[in-house]
Amino acid sequence: MPTVMLVSMIIFFAFSVPIAVSIGFASVTGIQIFGGVPMLVIPKEMYSAVDKFALGAIPFFILAGNVMETGGISGRLVNFAKSIVGGLQGGLGMTCVITCMIFAAVSGSGPATTFAIGAILIPALVKHGYPVNFAAALQATSAELGVIIPPSIPMILYGVSAEVSIGEMFIAGFGPGVLIGGGLLLFVWCWCKFRGYGKNDHLGRMRFTQSTKEAAFALMMPVIILGGIYGGVFTPTEASVVAVFYALFVGMAVYREIRLKDLFPIFRKSVISSAVIMFIIANAGLFSYLITRAGVPEAIGDFLKANLNSSAMFLLGINVSLFVIGMFIETSSSIIVLAPILVPVAMKFGVDPVHFGIIMVVNLACGMITPPFGVNLFAACTVAKISVDEIVRELIPFVLTVLVCLMLITYFPQISLFLRDLLYRS
Repeated sequence: MPTVMLVSMIIFFAFSVPIAVSIGFASVTGIQIFGGVPMLVIPKEMYSAVDKFALGAIPFFILAGNVMETGGISGRLVNFAKSIVGGLQGGLGMTCVITCMIFAAVSGSGPATTFAIGAILIPALVKHGYPVNFAAALQATSAELGVIIPPSIPMILYGVSAEVSIGEMFIAGFGPGVLIGGGLLLFVWCWCKFRGYGKNDHLGRMRFTQSTKEAAFALMMPVIILGGIYGGVFTPTEASVVAVFYALFVGMAVYREIRLKDLFPIFRKSVISSAVIMFIIANAGLFSYLITRAGVPEAIGDFLKANLNSSAMFLLGINVSLFVIGMFIETSSSIIVLAPILVPVAMKFGVDPVHFGIIMVVNLACGMITPPFGVNLFAACTVAKISVDEIVRELIPFVLTVLVCLMLITYFPQISLFLRDLLYRS
């Protein structure tokens, strides 16, 4: 069944059937050909895939992102980031990375970050002479930080599935998030020097003191969200609602850039964006269920356990496997299915479960920027108004940059565990 599903999905892709629909049709094709699974499983599993409390954060964070965009918050964050690096060649591209790092501490969602920041920076990058496919690839990759820098929905799912402290997972996410953000900044600067992009990025740059003053309320947003989560005031999902109300307060009462007539377009845009993402997750959930029913994850786990005899080889095998799995199976579903299987194996090899969780989240986050199921790709292409195939070539060096950072995270566990050990084990 898995082979038939994958082949049929590729065929649907070849006929330009939308990604989410192709996933659903491939699942139905597998059921029809092999039987043994009642058709009622289709609506049941699609509903189950989105019937998760943690996923409730996605529409709220998307709404918060759209409110931040309309209310001038995202724009002020962009100006703040640009005041730091805008004087360099490629500074606008680097601004995208820094802004996403700040926004990641609010959103917890890659697609939400893509929509909120990409709506501002992709047109700005194109206006400054960057190719639109490069701008979209940069935005999609930078938005990956939304699930690595806490709060992070995949980290919550891993903590629940593997019975690991979510607080420790969040603390452990800061080091890898900063490493990947720094790696992307270095790559963007070198790439722009090599390709000649961004020579006029200094135009329109504000002074640091002025941009900080104007962005003060915007910069307080991650402080309130993370402070509330770590202080035990609210959960990450509840934090998404707090983010919406804070963004509305700042946009309507402080910056006064949102009027009542602006609310309906904001809500409408958020509903459409949320529906697209949820439809992808629903179809991916059905696909994941059938793959799991066929025993593919268990087979992978048994293979790794039987054939890899050292910690280094185990981690290499895990990285290769998770990278491939992340390309085809939605991140949350992969974590829920694989974490209970792989964590006990990892612990037998002496791998800290929190470190393993970071490896798993970062690796599967790559699936958000790799075809065919990269939700960040779909979001960035929607904003940039281009097709997925136009972005793939420019995406390759970004993926390689993230993979280099992943190898460092994998084989130097203190990148993840230093803060955890300092705060939780001292």
